[in-house]
Amino acid sequence: MSNTKAGAGGASTRRILLASLVGTAVEFYDFYIYATAASLVFGPLFFPSASPSAQLLGAYASFAIAFFARPLGSFVFGHYGDRIGRKSTLVASLMVMGVSTLLIAFLPTYAMVGWVAPVLLCTLRFGQGFGLGGEWGGAALLAVENAPPGWRARFGMFPQLGAPVGFIAANGLFLLLGLFLTPEQFQAWGWRLPFLASAILVGLGLWVRLKLTETPAFQASLAEAPPPNVPLAEVLRHYPRETIAGTFAVVACFAIFYLATAFALGYGTTTLGYSRETFLSVQLGAILFMAVGIVAAGWWADKSSPRLVLMAGCGATVVAGALLPVMMGAGSLALIWAFLSLALFLMGFVYGPLGAFLPGLFPARVRYTGASMAFNVGGILGGGLAPIIAQALADRGGLVPVGVYLAAAALISLTALAPLKNASRHAEA
Repeated sequence: MSNTKAGAGGASTRRILLASLVGTAVEFYDFYIYATAASLVFGPLFFPSASPSAQLLGAYASFAIAFFARPLGSFVFGHYGDRIGRKSTLVASLMVMGVSTLLIAFLPTYAMVGWVAPVLLCTLRFGQGFGLGGEWGGAALLAVENAPPGWRARFGMFPQLGAPVGFIAANGLFLLLGLFLTPEQFQAWGWRLPFLASAILVGLGLWVRLKLTETPAFQASLAEAPPPNVPLAEVLRHYPRETIAGTFAVVACFAIFYLATAFALGYGTTTLGYSRETFLSVQLGAILFMAVGIVAAGWWADKSSPRLVLMAGCGATVVAGALLPVMMGAGSLALIWAFLSLALFLMGFVYGPLGAFLPGLFPARVRYTGASMAFNVGGILGGGLAPIIAQALADRGGLVPVGVYLAAAALISLTALAPLKNASRHAEA
């Protein structure tokens, strides 16, 4: 398959899949280094001194801002992606995300400039979310709109694989910094290095994406009719059921991921008292199971349907919610690793098929907007407030209500997926 040609202009299948993976890996690297820094250092650096828990909540609140920026980014980038093309829109989204991330490396702290510091941090965090709002939908379309018959889910899993790749790069770099720098050095300046390194990764992503051409599905839609003047209006007018159900279908994947990463890291290094290096090592080992889950889910989704795999993953996530307080609170690092590995493996089943499932809900002429809006609004509901809510629940009632929260998120997605049996009629368009 790597020697075949796909898409206009003879862009190779290998290049297309690499571009969909590398671009999202870069974007998610940028996103995850913020999540990691928010869990570890942003509280005392950028927010007024109070209790450590209050500072951590402040850092998580800044983390959540990007989720509210993502729907706006999905509207803007989706608008242009459906009107002028996937390629240029993907390049623009990468640039916005990359510049916002790089500038965080140069921010002054609260001790230097007072309230200006959190304002600047939140502004750049908004820029990160705005860029990511246009990233996922475009990368998913790049893959699935070039997929041969019967391969949509396996092609669509490549953007999803950017998530564990970006996570490994982000947390691996933080782990190395923790091993080679003293806590004082890391607090003073070491945390800035991952944000500086993002410039190299953004350059790599741009180099790959600038060599691409438009997808066959987009070219075919232009040949049939002019692009819509306002794609969002067409989505809301003609596809409200698909948009609403698709939005709630992604709640589970965001909830399980950010509870197993951002919340778990903050909880593990504060309440449970593990060192940063120890817990990052545990998470790095667990994230490999997410990649395995994504690949397995992509294969299964092509053999059955993306919806069926997503529903199975949601059902299993309810069970994971019941296991969370037992395994996370057992006082055993091995059990914590086992739970995180299980949770992230299941994440592969509620996340991996989305690359094929959400685009299939919409025709090509409004697909960028529809898929991006559903994915990113669902991100607010499932992930934007997940670390804040989980931390507040844990402070008041321990890990049991956190497990209930995870199970409830999975049930919401399961309920949304149930009536969508025949919704993916645009899958091959």
